[in-house]
This record gives sequence, C-alpha cells and structure tokens, in this order.
Amino acid sequence: MHFAFLLLNYSCFCQVANNAEIISNIAEDMAAEDSDPEAAAIYLEYLNELSENPVKINQADENDLSRLFFLSDFQVRSLADYIKRSGSIVSIFEIAAIPGFDQHAAEMMLPFISLKENVTGLSDTLSVRSTLITNLIFKPGDNDTSSLGSPLKILSKYRISAGRFSAGFTTEKDAGEKFLTGSPPLPEFFSAYTSYSGKGLIKRAILGDFSLRFGAGTCINTAMRTGIQLTAPGFMTVRDNLRPYTSTDENNFFRGAAADLAIKKTELIVFYSRNRIDATPEINSDSTILFVSSIYKTGLHNTPSLLLKKDLLTETVYGMSLSYNFRFMRIGASWSETCLSIPLHINADDPESIYAFEGAGNRLFSVNYNTLAGRILFYGEMSLNNFCNSTLVNGITLRPSDRLTINVLWRKYSPGFTALNGKGPGNSSSSSGEQGITGNFSFEAAKHLFISAGCDVTHYPWLKYRCSFPSMSRKDGITLRYLPSEKLSFEFSYDYRYSMINDQNTSGVAGIKRSESHTFKWLFRYSPEKNSSFATRISYKTVYPVRSSGMLLLQDIYYRFDSFPVTLWFRYCLFSTDSWDSRLYTYENDILYSFSIPALSGEGSRSYLMAKLDIAHFGEIRIKYGFTGINKINGIESFNDELKLQFRVWF
Repeated sequence: MHFAFLLLNYSCFCQVANNAEIISNIAEDMAAEDSDPEAAAIYLEYLNELSENPVKINQADENDLSRLFFLSDFQVRSLADYIKRSGSIVSIFEIAAIPGFDQHAAEMMLPFISLKENVTGLSDTLSVRSTLITNLIFKPGDNDTSSLGSPLKILSKYRISAGRFSAGFTTEKDAGEKFLTGSPPLPEFFSAYTSYSGKGLIKRAILGDFSLRFGAGTCINTAMRTGIQLTAPGFMTVRDNLRPYTSTDENNFFRGAAADLAIKKTELIVFYSRNRIDATPEINSDSTILFVSSIYKTGLHNTPSLLLKKDLLTETVYGMSLSYNFRFMRIGASWSETCLSIPLHINADDPESIYAFEGAGNRLFSVNYNTLAGRILFYGEMSLNNFCNSTLVNGITLRPSDRLTINVLWRKYSPGFTALNGKGPGNSSSSSGEQGITGNFSFEAAKHLFISAGCDVTHYPWLKYRCSFPSMSRKDGITLRYLPSEKLSFEFSYDYRYSMINDQNTSGVAGIKRSESHTFKWLFRYSPEKNSSFATRISYKTVYPVRSSGMLLLQDIYYRFDSFPVTLWFRYCLFSTDSWDSRLYTYENDILYSFSIPALSGEGSRSYLMAKLDIAHFGEIRIKYGFTGINKINGIESFNDELKLQFRVWF
C-alpha cells in the first residue's frame, strides 16, 4: 500500500504512455525526495528488469514475490498467503480485493507480473534477447581546459539473456575524464557480470559484479537505498537481495562471486568479493603510502590529483546470510568480514572523527526477523561491528482497515558503528550516531481522495558536519491527492524541515543556529487524449531565520504523434529565490539512465525539449536539449546548456 500512493498520480497515464514511460514516471516519483540522480537510475534498472522478466505470481513464493520491491512486506505476505489458500489468481481485479491492496496498486503491478501458468517450462527455453544502450552528454558552453580528457560524458550498457542465463556489461566516462586508462587500456569504468537464475537448490548464482543486501541493510547493502520517505515509506522492509550490478557507482558494489541457495524453507547466501576502490593516500617523504585518510566516493577522475586516488585501495569482503521461514515468521542471521589492503586512519585532531572507523579490518554480525500477526507486521534487525558497536532497527505496520495503513520505525545507531558496505534506514549518509523515530499513515479518506502524512524526529548525540554539538532534526510532511477521473489529477503537499547547525557569527565556540523551512507544492495534471498530457506546478518555499523565500512555476507538455513514431516532452519553468537557502528542486524527464534534478536559485528560467523517435520494433533514438538562464544584478544574463543523445536497440 505504501508504494501505491507514489503511483496514484500516474494511474491516469495508463492509457497515455506505454510500459517504458510508466516505468520512467514511477522511477522519477520514487526518487523525487532524493537529490542524488543515481537513486533514480537504480530504481529504473530494477523496474526495467521486472518488466522484461515479470514475476509469475501464481507460481511464486515469498522470495519470488519480493522481487516486486515496491511492495511492502505486509503486501508480499498477504499476496503469498492468498495464493496458497485460494489458488491461482485469474484477474488483476482479484488482486485489488486482497488485504493490503487496492485498485490503483493492482493496476500499477500490471507491467511487472504475469498471471500465466508455466506448465510447459517455457522459461527454460534458450530464446536469446539483447539490449544495447549508449548515452552521449555534452555541455556546449563548458570550456574547462584543466581536465585530462574531453568534456563528453559517455555511457554504454549491454545485456543479453537466454532462458535462465544472462550477462552484461556497463562502461562510463565522466566529463573531463580520459576514455581509456590503465595498462592494458580499459574504459575509465568497466563492469560486467554473468548470472544464472533457477528454481531448485540454486536460486541465483553470479560471477562478476553484483549488488547485495542482507536484512534491513545495516551491515550489507549495496543495492536498494533505504532512506526515510515520510509520505511513501515503501522500503521499510527486511529482505535479502542478490542481483547483478548494472549501475555506475564506481565504489559501491562487489566484484567476485555469489550464490543464493535454498532447501525448502531454508535459504543461504554466500559471497566473496575482491574489488579495487578509490581512496585518499597519505604519503611520507620517500613517496611511500603510509595509510589512507578517507575513501573517495564520487568516482570522478578528471585531474591528475583525482586520478591518483583511482583504485588505490583493495577491499576484500566475504560473508554469508542464513534465513529460515516459519509459518508466521522469518528469521535470519548474517556475518561478513572486510579487509583493506592499506589501513584507514582518522584525523586525531578533529573531534568530529573520534568515533570514525580506522584500521584494516571490520567484522559484522546481524540478526533480523519479520513476522505477520493478523493485520500487524513486525520487523527489525540488530547488528554488531567488531563486537563493540551496535545498531538496532525495529518497525511495525498496522492495517486497522483496508483504507488505512499506519507505520512506525525506530532506529538507534551507536556513534562508533561502522559498516563500510552497509546502509540501513536513516537520514544521514552513514547513519552512524543517529537515533530517531518515524511515524506515518496512508488513508483513503473518500472516493478518489487520498491522504498520506508523516513525521520524523532524529537525534545526533555527537558532533557531525557543520554541527559542533549534540543536535536534532525534524521533518513533517503531508500529501493530498484527488483523482476524479483518468484524465484529471490534483495534488497538494506541504513539507517542514527543522535542523540545528553552527552559528558562525559568534566568537569562540560556535553557537547554535536553528534553521527552518516550509515548502508548499500544488500540482495539476490533465490528459485530454490518450497521446497527450499537461502538467502545471507551483512551488513556494520560506526559510527562517534568514528570511529567504523562493517561488517556482512550471508547465510540462507531453505529446505523442499518431501519424509518425515521434514523442515530445517540453518544459518551461520560471523561478525566483532570494538566496541559495531557499533554492527549489524540480525533477525532469530525461533520457534513460540519465537524470536531472537541478537546484534552482536566483532569478531566471529553466527549459528543455526532448524528443524520441521509434525505429520499427527494434530501437529508438532520444535527444534532449536543456538550458538555464540566470538574471544577474547588473542586468546581464548567464546561460548554461546541455545536449544529450541516446541510441537504444534490442534484438
């Protein structure tokens, strides 16, 4: 039910766009509150994979159904229990009547499920399918001559599948980087994998690059992010997840081998990884590396100093996860070891780093549970690193009625808890030293009217970035959606943010400065015909105590021609903010695997035009041109533009 509310805005698009456009729209909404474009890329890859290989729900168990990662654990358990008790599902409308689902949630599952019975074993046939996609991104006004390589950004992805086997590779060159590096010369970033998916003892085996998540992700999580989303908390789950790695984060993945084994109700995942990652070295007078002071995560290597950080550190990680499914409960335990080729040392003069990890090895243990009692779902995880630092996550989902869902999540991370390849539920990048509680609800208040709201309170018992004292933060949010018909949708949302940071205006020890922001958003969508839609958005933001405000007005137009295979997207946006503090973010449609979430500040406009040309039934070309104009105080206007081109073929 949680994720369904993210999708309600797009129920009117079911007759407007094909599956590819529905998938793109879903991925955009899932990452709407995340300013990292890589988040949307991960969501999109998961959804595209599901579309190409849908879940056969009438043959699936809980593990198979959990491939529908946008479903909550309550929905997965409810769907599995229904199929077990009542037999095969024959209609999508039957899903809407299952506890935890509604018509909108059922409709949005359509691209990712199959109701067919596989009595002939067709999934094992060796029909070969391939997909190749290449993106080229260029900023015409960028004349930086200090970079090592060309300003062109290049991304290529290839995937081939045959029955239960699949393989693929990903290459990327960021702007300013050399295309070929190393000896022998290879693409700046290259990732590849081979994978097998089965139904017997071996559920999945991967050789090459893979992503992995154990339980709630507090110990091991290089897969789906688990940030706190107030009005759509669809990822507060405890699940193991092993899949091939196809993203472009150059440091957050495993390279080696992994296998997911299952015998009846017992499941075992084992893995071994040896990967080279980026780090910042500390060198003595004779150019010998003494230790590394930090792990470099951006993956950008466009200057000689940044190139020295590339692949400096060898990270060896191995471990296992064992789980067992009882009738009403799933319990699991995991263990992992991380070994660094060069020790990591902290800056002893920085009080903020007192609890930071240092050394060459890290050992992690965790136990997790997930149990369903009637209409109440309990889940949680407890983890230890090096037997001395701990984290505890517990949550509950209640469904007092089919119209109402209530969620509560509590977490406590000790200041010294470190998981170099983990990311559990939380607000900060590492979650270390964070204590908080989140509560929210989703309610169908009346026919076509949906309300979702939440509140998160987080305490930080130690120092953190830009905060030299124990502090707290708070986030509130409410969203109202009204969907009177397939052609119309209205949305209003309000977000409140409160945080504590250093006051630099005080002398001596930094004082406490409280920052508050209020953001209002109105959104109207209208689809007069099956091949067109219009969206108007107004956003207004105020920030205190700096007394800064900002406003944004935009118009989106989508149109698909009937007479020839061309689709157009157009946006015109006006914005005006008093300062960077009142900046506004707005998501943009983009070419696949490239996402734009520009931060708009000052006074100006942002526009783009994107076109897609379908080539028969085997390919497509997309081109996007976007530009931002900023009005300066002296009347001069500055422009930043960007050109993107994409080729995609499948055969």
